[in-house]
Amino acid sequence: MRAKHSLTAVLAAVLLVAACGEAPSRSTRVAFDGQYFRAKVKPVNKKTAPADFTVTVNDVSASIDGAREAGRYEATKFCIQNFGSSRIKWKLGPDTEPQNLRIENDKLTFAGSCQRP
Repeated sequence: MRAKHSLTAVLAAVLLVAACGEAPSRSTRVAFDGQYFRAKVKPVNKKTAPADFTVTVNDVSASIDGAREAGRYEATKFCIQNFGSSRIKWKLGPDTEPQNLRIENDKLTFAGSCQRP
């Protein structure tokens, strides 16, 4: 009987951990300017400058304004999760003049640094 309960507990734990890696459903994703954007934040160098990051937003041609806000949103989440603050010092960010934005292959790239509280 104990083995049966242990096996059930292990299976439940495996299912819970497996569910953590699932992509967000369309109902939990955030739309910007009526569009959904795939955006990814990466630290520039985790060891020497962990607060510095880049954000890449795909499908920028769907809406430049939406892509800008999607990038801002992802960067803010990254800074809050890793540094406890939403303050960002942008090197190239969502408020940059349109002609100075870095757009290549329908991808918008921002660069910034999370500011500690």
